[in-house]
Amino acid sequence: MRRLRIGVLGAARIAPAALIGPARDDPAVEVAAVAARDRARAEAFARKHGIPMAYDDYQALLDDPELDAVYNPLPNGLHGRWTLAALAAGKHVLCEKPFTANADEARVVAAAARESGLVVMEAFHYRYHPLARRLREIIESGELGPLRRVMTAMCFPLPRFSDIRYDYGLAGGALMDAGCYAVHLARLLGGEPEVITATAELRDPRVDRAMRAELRFPAGHTGTITCSMWSRDVLRMSARVVGEHGELRVINPYAPQFFHRLTVRTGDHRRTERFSRRPTYAYQLDAFAAAIRDGTPILTPPEDSVATMTVIDAIYRAANLPLRHPT
Repeated sequence: MRRLRIGVLGAARIAPAALIGPARDDPAVEVAAVAARDRARAEAFARKHGIPMAYDDYQALLDDPELDAVYNPLPNGLHGRWTLAALAAGKHVLCEKPFTANADEARVVAAAARESGLVVMEAFHYRYHPLARRLREIIESGELGPLRRVMTAMCFPLPRFSDIRYDYGLAGGALMDAGCYAVHLARLLGGEPEVITATAELRDPRVDRAMRAELRFPAGHTGTITCSMWSRDVLRMSARVVGEHGELRVINPYAPQFFHRLTVRTGDHRRTERFSRRPTYAYQLDAFAAAIRDGTPILTPPEDSVATMTVIDAIYRAANLPLRHPT
């Protein structure tokens, strides 16, 4: 079987962990090309990572007939534009989170993906790990009883304020970069929420460095999402689900290959569960390749992305901040 050949749009820092490393361990996948706006940078990146082809133009990479798919780790505001361009070029797409700059753009991309028949996957890599599957199983089993409260958090320090993740023009902000994980996990554990209130800590009048939102779910339970790239909440990656019969707590559901702890308490009983240390990104690449080759359904399709971006937009509105826009 011919290897799945993937091109990378941009010489991004995340690409080695998210794609290049996992592909080295998969004989059926090859990272075959990279494009950057600067040829010297593209060539240096290609040499460093053993990538055979380098382009200084994103469209030139998309037009390469030898490529089957692209990985899109460009800045947030460029995700939608270049995913649409990849679909127009007949390429499957693995697009970094957040999927687009806002929900309206996500709907446009989702419609194009449906029409194309190609695989478009948002790179919420944690969702493909056995830990995430187990979290959902516990909720659906009814072990915790009817839910009362769902709390998710993604906080890490990024004090370098010149970083593009703080750039409004590139659809930056803590909610976009860190909070999209907390929003996605809240949806996975609690259902589709309504945003009740939101409070931001600001980097500038348009860009949040931290955000907290109160949620209400259709079944009646409530929740919170907390995210930060710079606040007193320096490092927190966790979730807690409280039900009438017990509760679930998980530390680091987003990258459990480094460290994780899942505990479940019901009545007088408490247990801890452990999971594979295989990287989330390797599971994600497995799923992307299987969807392309065999039509295996994916867990983060464009319709799921529209739902996540709808919540993100609602949080920005509740916090009296402007929505992000495509670049």
